[in-house]
Amino acid sequence: MTEAASGTLRRALNLARPDDVYNAIVDSHKDLSDELCRAFDAKLILLLANHIGDEAVIREALREATP
Repeated sequence: MTEAASGTLRRALNLARPDDVYNAIVDSHKDLSDELCRAFDAKLILLLANHIGDEAVIREALREATP
């Protein structure tokens, strides 16, 4: 059973071009005010959470990301 099928957070690299994705995210913030950056991040997080669609995985990611 794969990680996604088992409802656990995938930690292994799952992007063919992770540096390009990272740069696209950074570039999306260029020329945005702090307020617009926060709004952009919130919208992106909600879109990706909806795409994941698994509350347990999202909660696991939140725990993992908490400093």
